[in-house]
Amino acid sequence: MSKELTSRAEDYSQWYNDLVIKGELADYSAVRGCMVIKPYGFALWENMRDQLDRMFKDTGHQNAYFPLFVPKSLFEAEEKNAEGFAKECAVVTHYRLKGDPGKKGKLIVDPEAKLEEELVIRPTSEAIIWNTYKGWIQSYRDLPLLINQWANVVRWEMRTRLFLRTAEFLWQEGHTAHATKEEAVEETVKMLNVYADFVEEWMAVPVIKGVKTANERFAGAEDTYCIEALMQDGKALQAGTSHFLGQNFAKAFDVKFSDKNNALDYVWATSWGVSTRLIGALIMAHSDDQGLILPPKIAPVQVVIVPIYKGEESKGPIDAKANEIIASLKALGIRVKYDNSDNSRPGWKFAQYELQGVPVRLAMGLRDMENKVVELARRDTKEKSSMPIEGLAETVAKLLNEIQQNMYNKALAFRNENITTVDSWDEFVKTLDEKGGFVSAHWDGTPETEEKIKEQTKATIRCIPLDNKQEEGKCVLTGNSSTQRVLFARAY
Repeated sequence: MSKELTSRAEDYSQWYNDLVIKGELADYSAVRGCMVIKPYGFALWENMRDQLDRMFKDTGHQNAYFPLFVPKSLFEAEEKNAEGFAKECAVVTHYRLKGDPGKKGKLIVDPEAKLEEELVIRPTSEAIIWNTYKGWIQSYRDLPLLINQWANVVRWEMRTRLFLRTAEFLWQEGHTAHATKEEAVEETVKMLNVYADFVEEWMAVPVIKGVKTANERFAGAEDTYCIEALMQDGKALQAGTSHFLGQNFAKAFDVKFSDKNNALDYVWATSWGVSTRLIGALIMAHSDDQGLILPPKIAPVQVVIVPIYKGEESKGPIDAKANEIIASLKALGIRVKYDNSDNSRPGWKFAQYELQGVPVRLAMGLRDMENKVVELARRDTKEKSSMPIEGLAETVAKLLNEIQQNMYNKALAFRNENITTVDSWDEFVKTLDEKGGFVSAHWDGTPETEEKIKEQTKATIRCIPLDNKQEEGKCVLTGNSSTQRVLFARAY
């Protein structure tokens, strides 16, 4: 397979698809709108998942698992949530197939196997979880209830893109119950900060923390908090959300608790989630026309060693020295691969690992061994240098940290250069069309104006930043008074 990618300048969308496929992250599936995550892509997801899981557990959460199927009556219980997801639902109506009498080897739905109640395949799990919580919560002693699940969900998308938007995807969803509003809001913000810390520190992608407008809020939530990231093509991507659900789901499912005074009240709720969409964010925030550039902290392979030899007689000594280097790297917890396969030339391997974004590549031949050096290439800057074998593991460990920080700094500089403050409608439209990025502008606070701006420009309010300063101004569209700027962008 050719490794050459479409350039970002030529066709950003095709570049992205090329990179996902040729970088061996995922493949298309026989099921419309679904993808196959390949081993390399799944190893990347596992590293992300495992770190997030540690962060969840460090904040007191436990993992559980709830059914994939939600009885339709339960799904309908919280009206706003049901209405918000209705158009994306896949529904199971029958539980059996049988042979087609007229066509040997073919199957048809057995009309006698119709379910008494239709089952929604979960697009999100609030309904099934809150119906379960009713049996788990009776007293304030049962609170807070801090549960997370790692699962798959189905949202029947009409237009799909690998990782970014697929009919089925992997994610985690946290669902917590609290005795007070204050505790629930504190939890919502805490988990938003966990997401922001993970995306910035592990994925090396800077984010803006904010609150969604009523139009963009999660269906059934009182408030939706989000982290927004900027991709290299100037479009925003919602990288994670945390929702304060108020008492909406507790009331819908009659989940009450007796407080310390033995008075009954409905519990307060949150939900929060991130998905495999983060892999799409990772690709579009960092990668270049030669392939992936992966942050060392979550790269499946942090260091690859490629031997350069002619004939079996030179291979043995190189293998022996490579194994010493591998042992020293692994002793420092570094994920290393030694590619001494003989089915490809070194040049092909170099291109392959560059395509797959391995942060550090070491190459070593007999002459290098005689000189007690290796050639080191770093993926982020493409710099090559000769490094002494003595102390190499420590040098590489330090370099991996440097690469991680360099990737974040580069992405942060790009993001900051692409936040534009505008005060007129002409400036607003021109910035979106010619530059993209985040546009900071005044908005009069009405859903009607927000919708008109979206209709005319395809830009949405990505968030009202949490650290927003209050300032008097005029709405960029209507000229009505405004007390703060919000961030607009075209988005994935």
